[in-house]
Amino acid sequence: MRIDLRSDTVTTPTPEMRKAMAAAEVGDDVYGEDPTVRKLEEKGATLLGKEDGLYVPSGTMGNLVAIMTHTARGNEIILEAESHIYYYEVGGLAVVAQVLPRLIAGRRGAFGPETLRATLRAPNIHFPIPALLCLENTHNRAGGAVWPPAEFEATAQAAHKAGLAVHLDGARIFNAAVFLSCTASELAREVDSVMFCLSKGLSAPVGSVLVGRKDFIARARKNRKVLGGGLRQAGVIAAAGLVALETMVDRLAEDHANAQTLATGLANTAGLRVDLEGVQTNMVMCFVDGLGVPAPEFARRLGEKGVLTNAVDAKKVRFVTHKDVSGADIGQALSVIAAVAGETRAGA
Repeated sequence: MRIDLRSDTVTTPTPEMRKAMAAAEVGDDVYGEDPTVRKLEEKGATLLGKEDGLYVPSGTMGNLVAIMTHTARGNEIILEAESHIYYYEVGGLAVVAQVLPRLIAGRRGAFGPETLRATLRAPNIHFPIPALLCLENTHNRAGGAVWPPAEFEATAQAAHKAGLAVHLDGARIFNAAVFLSCTASELAREVDSVMFCLSKGLSAPVGSVLVGRKDFIARARKNRKVLGGGLRQAGVIAAAGLVALETMVDRLAEDHANAQTLATGLANTAGLRVDLEGVQTNMVMCFVDGLGVPAPEFARRLGEKGVLTNAVDAKKVRFVTHKDVSGADIGQALSVIAAVAGETRAGA
């Protein structure tokens, strides 16, 4: 038995994706001649309500390209303190874009316009120029939490009023849209650019799309090239992304339902704690400090029994549901987790 709950990045392409990849019409994308890539970029832009799109190999590259395009060297960018861009993207904002992060501590990854305004400083010769606000929806380290829409829009509007551009790390924006029963374009209407991933819950094998105004995407294309992201016959993989957008969005609700089942089972397991109210999409953050062992050790023991997961820190383990984990798998995983938790408590 092997039930992989580490991340939705482990999803495998569907048979329809594989078929589309084999039959994809391709060309040299650096010359603008790959029709499948262009179709994907245009579809991504339309779904997010933007003018144009840019296919990139990864979400990390998409976010970095966006930062490079919105800012100049030495600018300040505002981020939530545990945002993916700040926490998990190898410091690219400093190493490559050469901008300075200013952090806001949010609640479940979110904050309001008042907090943003309090963070921004008056112009001063000693301070860097603030240029960009980066938001994240859903928020990874907050357990897939969704920004309250009104607060999200008000915060973006406050940033614009202060002269900042707004970029959205929307790696899982379609999860947010499914949770809120709205369209992704509704969630993105107040931001200048959005990056969304095809290779997570949407199950494409590789790739993300950055969308925004046409002039922004034209400059972003140059920055993608700077990073070594010039693509050639990329239609072979872009074809899977098209299938993902056409067939995999609505089924994200199944992942959310499985996450709820998993969260309830974990919360009913002695030694484990889950904030059930915080489980909104396809992630479950589980506190394991009641077991008497660090989270990495508990995750290791689960892995030995065939349930793969990741420790977030010393106290929390993250479980992520996706299309390759069925409801029956969730039941099996809960049985294993309960057994390992019991053994761990007894031995602690």
